[in-house]
Amino acid sequence: MTRNHPTRWAAAALAGALLAGLAIAGAQAAEPSNDVVTWSPATWHQAMRDMPSGDTARGKELHDQRFCASCHGEHGESLTGNWPHLAGQRAEYTYKQLVDYAEHRRREDNRAHLMNVVSEGLSEQDMADLAAFYEAQGLPDKAKPAKSHPADQLVSVGDPSRLITPCAACHGSNGSGGINESPSLRGQPVDYFVRTMELFRDGKRHNDVAHGMSQFAEPLTDEEIAALAEYYAVD
Repeated sequence: MTRNHPTRWAAAALAGALLAGLAIAGAQAAEPSNDVVTWSPATWHQAMRDMPSGDTARGKELHDQRFCASCHGEHGESLTGNWPHLAGQRAEYTYKQLVDYAEHRRREDNRAHLMNVVSEGLSEQDMADLAAFYEAQGLPDKAKPAKSHPADQLVSVGDPSRLITPCAACHGSNGSGGINESPSLRGQPVDYFVRTMELFRDGKRHNDVAHGMSQFAEPLTDEEIAALAEYYAVD
């Protein structure tokens, strides 16, 4: 079935209006507290136990009402490389990111600031409903790249000499996601993937549980990050 996405110019106009309004709201918001507690495995598992059961239909209503499509597309498929695809993303991961934005655990750049403002107005039930809606959309189809791909070694084996765990150990052999906070990587825009990995590597993103991704990303070169982004992207 063909999905009818908003036209790019219309989405851009809507996004511009939304961003302008949020910029004003953000400027008026109080500075976030410096005592935000970082995630430990124990606190994360407790948060997952407390996560409400999501309602997919209500999540769709919230997606429409809050203009999420202006950045993330009608069905959670980002219109540009600036924003992540949410379609098919694991509900637990999306819920966690919304909680992190609302509590200012994640505030690494201007894009994150926008999401801080958006998420502060959501209840935990709202977050769970949105997460359920996006998960229900399904991941894009993608054939596993050939073993000759430059990133295959990092994905399948890692690099024990640099204490880099294989990506597949947490994110699945085809990037479809794993347990706990491990997100789906399949189909993410190259630009967004690269920016995210650089933020982890450079110590500018701090919402990973026990700083797991920060540790794995720290030894990676620019070339390796670019290769991984290409590996997981869908043509």
